[in-house]
Amino acid sequence: MSAVLEAVRAGRAGETALLVRKLTDAERRALLPELQALRKELRAAPWESRSERSYPALQVAGAMCHSGAAAAATWIAGADMRWRQAPVDLLLKVLADRDTGWQADVARRLAARPVSADVPFPLMAGLVRRSGCEVPVTDAYVVGWVRHIGHSWGRVPLVDRLRAEPDLAPLVNGLFELSDLGEVRWLFGDGPGSWQSALAELTGAGVLERKAVVDACVARLLRGGGPTDHRIFLPLLGLLALTRDEVRERVADWTALARDAASPVAAHAQSVLGSLALDGDLTARQLAEASEGLLFRAEKKLVRAQLVLLGKVLARDASAATELLPSSAATELLPAVAQAFGHEDTQVQERALKLVERHAKRLDDEPAVRSDIAVAAEQLSPALRVRAAAVLGIAPAAEPEAYEEVLPPPPEPLRLPAAPDSAVELAEEVSALLAADGDADVAAFERALDGLARHAHRDQDALREALEPVAATRWWWEPESYRRQHSEERFGHTRRGLLTAEGGLELILATLYGAVSTATLLAGLRDGPADHECARHGFSRVLDVRLRELAHRIRTDPQPLLLATPSWGTGLLEPAELVDRLDTYRRLGARVGEADFAQALLRVRREDRTAALTAAGRARELGTPEGERLARRLSAEAPALPGYDRRTSGPRILIESGEVRELRTDFPEAFRQLGRPFTASDAVRYCYHWGQENHRHWLATLPELRELVAVRLVHDLSEATLDDGRGMAAVLPLLAESGGPAGESTHLCVAYGLGARHPEDRLAAVDALLVLAARGQLDAERLGADLGQLVRRGAVKPLRLAESARTAAATGANATIWEMLRHTLPVLLADLATAGTAGASGAARGLGELLSVAADCAERSGARGELPHLSGAAARRGSSRLVVQARRLRDALAVTTAA
Repeated sequence: MSAVLEAVRAGRAGETALLVRKLTDAERRALLPELQALRKELRAAPWESRSERSYPALQVAGAMCHSGAAAAATWIAGADMRWRQAPVDLLLKVLADRDTGWQADVARRLAARPVSADVPFPLMAGLVRRSGCEVPVTDAYVVGWVRHIGHSWGRVPLVDRLRAEPDLAPLVNGLFELSDLGEVRWLFGDGPGSWQSALAELTGAGVLERKAVVDACVARLLRGGGPTDHRIFLPLLGLLALTRDEVRERVADWTALARDAASPVAAHAQSVLGSLALDGDLTARQLAEASEGLLFRAEKKLVRAQLVLLGKVLARDASAATELLPSSAATELLPAVAQAFGHEDTQVQERALKLVERHAKRLDDEPAVRSDIAVAAEQLSPALRVRAAAVLGIAPAAEPEAYEEVLPPPPEPLRLPAAPDSAVELAEEVSALLAADGDADVAAFERALDGLARHAHRDQDALREALEPVAATRWWWEPESYRRQHSEERFGHTRRGLLTAEGGLELILATLYGAVSTATLLAGLRDGPADHECARHGFSRVLDVRLRELAHRIRTDPQPLLLATPSWGTGLLEPAELVDRLDTYRRLGARVGEADFAQALLRVRREDRTAALTAAGRARELGTPEGERLARRLSAEAPALPGYDRRTSGPRILIESGEVRELRTDFPEAFRQLGRPFTASDAVRYCYHWGQENHRHWLATLPELRELVAVRLVHDLSEATLDDGRGMAAVLPLLAESGGPAGESTHLCVAYGLGARHPEDRLAAVDALLVLAARGQLDAERLGADLGQLVRRGAVKPLRLAESARTAAATGANATIWEMLRHTLPVLLADLATAGTAGASGAARGLGELLSVAADCAERSGARGELPHLSGAAARRGSSRLVVQARRLRDALAVTTAA
């Protein structure tokens, strides 16, 4: 058996197969533990090692030695075998002596693996063919088949390759059932040689059963899938060219697709239903059911098209009744039309109201229907509601009461729980933080740091025992591993950047298990990296030095607890708690960590002057240098914010700030960059911290000085607007919840977020805006003016801003959003007037949507007064959205209440 292992190590797969074939069943079973040990050894070897060549032979040996089908399939499909697999022909050859039932079982188990396992399709297909079992229609098998057919390049057309497939019907059915087409979507092109055209041709020739293919195609569109799956199945449905009978028997399917499917599919279903309706093949009830779903969709194009269709059907019904669409169709269709009264677009509301106005007389004998429509009319904008009252013959709404803004309540600050008292529980939290890969909550991270400090001081042996399952998964764990040999370099200061939060946890774990030397820990703490004038360096350096100090103290002088652990999730530290912690240090005779205490001073709450002064008195009574320093800080007023200047960089508006003297003189060197002047060149400078900007930790570093954080966030937030940055705006709600004045930088950050490219970022900005408003810290005039300048410079697109503003207003913040837009719109309307007729299209793009949101807010909040340059836009000719909404806003602002 040593000869087998020698052949495996040398990577001689063919020789390995010959040697194993000579072994008895007992000898093969006895060889398995040695193969498994070799496999473990190869896994630990670096990927560039020459031992990688052993994998094909190892795969062959293990497949032959395992007697159970499950074990053999697991071995063959192992993740470590994926990149260096044995030749398929060789695997099939060495498994050929097994009985057909065993081979069928292995085939099914391999096919049941996920697509990502990348099991070779020829291997699965070969086992299926030899065993004679039914083809396993799993994702892995079908995806492998599609790739195999698609990669069979040559002069044989795809349709002929498919026609030669003996299991074509079940595999095509499996294609429609795939959970995700992302793995093979690129193989589906378009045109004559595409999969869609080939399947349509085979269906037309009778090779595939037509009804089964049509049903499967419609069912897949109903089920949905990936965001672009319709690009495959919708063209196929078109190529199948459904007959009129096939279309009519699927009315329920078209209705469901029109209501819920992706926009292109819904548009197709709508056209099919429209054709049926105009041909008299739909009952009024069926058309109403389809319309009720369509009119609730967000796509204005679909909603407008459906209203046009309903108008045609109602007009035809009024002139000539049919058997399927009797003259009473208005009683079915007009309530469906009234569903559009609740649409966010007032032009859609007006279209729907015009239809009701045109056919209202047909409801004279239907008081119940008229009453239902009257109830729906309450959703109309105020001006349209008056028209609806007149046409429906109901009393106009009573004079509305004075508008009162109702904002969502601001989030309550969360108290940070104490560190886990159990080392096992702490280990679970550390594991979760490492698995979060940068997305962990700051409060949870700070709580875990405090727990590590406390348990390292209390009993390091117990802590190591609890953490061992976590540490054993880390890259530095194996003492003889290639990476372990370079841990000193990895944990020291290098040009690759400072420690991130997760990197700090790695360092602390490595410290506990001796994977990093005391000399490296000391050098990392003492010799910080060269100063770097970028937006990120100051905050990254503070976190880095805190983590290195904790690691060094765990090795040399464990701390009983961390002074800087926040009291609240925002990063704030209650002064009384900090005094208690300093008292604990005094009683134990423990040495205070310089970085830990500096961070505690930055976090301690000073806004509550009564609590701060009371704690200052207690701090002086401690009789320690740290107590005296804390007392001085608590007794002093918060530092005045530095001066700010605006600078432009292309379409961007950036902010520069002056020096914060307090942070430049009273803190350790690693903290002083937080107080230095900040320039526009610092904001745009590329640096090695890129990708380490965990903004949540920034805010927790200076929880009462958010403007100093916000000025450094402005450029990053502009990337969410001007570039393809995703997730940058997630920090905005936390910025709004933070402490200190919300000044120029905070509002500019929110302005960029409201125009961000990705919807989730815009939603985060809306949350921030509402939090600031609810806390009484929003300067709507400043925010609106910033938005006007950003739109003017092309940094923010009006359509994105309109979507954000509409989302915020939908929460009830109509007065707040109107006050914001009241200072945004004059800038844009002035540009529109200046552009003249020739340049109007560029200046007006998206402005109509903003005017629509502004008109909604003005009508609902009862805003009155003049808006500069609005009358000029309202006086323009035509009925474009911009002109219509400008007139609507003008009329809303001009309404006067009766004396």
